[in-house]
Amino acid sequence: MLNVESQGPVLKLTLNRPDVRNAFNGELISALTQAFRGMDESIRAVVLRGEGKAFCAGGDLNWMREAATYTKEQNRDDALRLAELFEAMVSCPAVIVAQIHGAAFGGGTGLVACSDVAVAAQGTKFSFSEVRLGLVPATISPHVITKIGSGHARALFTTGEVFDAEKALRIGLIHDACDESQLGEMVRAKVNDVLRNGPRSVARSKQLALEATLEKQAAAHLLAEVRAGEEARAGIAAFLDKQPAPYVTQWEDQ
Repeated sequence: MLNVESQGPVLKLTLNRPDVRNAFNGELISALTQAFRGMDESIRAVVLRGEGKAFCAGGDLNWMREAATYTKEQNRDDALRLAELFEAMVSCPAVIVAQIHGAAFGGGTGLVACSDVAVAAQGTKFSFSEVRLGLVPATISPHVITKIGSGHARALFTTGEVFDAEKALRIGLIHDACDESQLGEMVRAKVNDVLRNGPRSVARSKQLALEATLEKQAAAHLLAEVRAGEEARAGIAAFLDKQPAPYVTQWEDQ
């Protein structure tokens, strides 16, 4: 269902339902939410990937068929659990690096949008496919609109069109694309970029990017607070001494 593997400061989360292209059901949503909410403080980066031929095909059809029999209240609770997964991702202090291949449809594009860094194999297909099923991309919409803007979202939400990695890169849904044979190497490079940085400053910077623009007094206060902290003092001293800072480490995928 979900493979969880801790490798020092890196946590690998692998969606493991390859027979249904890693589609969501209640159990997978619960497992992912628990992983992001219960993460150890030592984890600095998360690699999110999918087993088999696709990253994530969205909602499991059997799960959605069952949901069609729910009451309105039951459906609301079910949808809330999915919304809480996405909220757990954006509020997670670790940097989430999505390794995307094959396809990311429906809620799978929500996982992409909620990741901090998204790298896709060339040839990957994307779609906000909810409208094809008479549904709406409600729970993913706040995160998708933040990522790609309302103009692209309006077009892609309403057409349900399938688009490629080149377009996903152009509109900002993903950040890099490469040949699938190089995907793992590119993800390792992104993770190691994160691991060169102060973990507390990274967590604060992630939150800063998700918040509204700070007023100048608040911005100055934040910088002053961080600058006076132990992590910044160690980082600046290491830079001046031309030595690696104590928080710098490297990850080799095992």
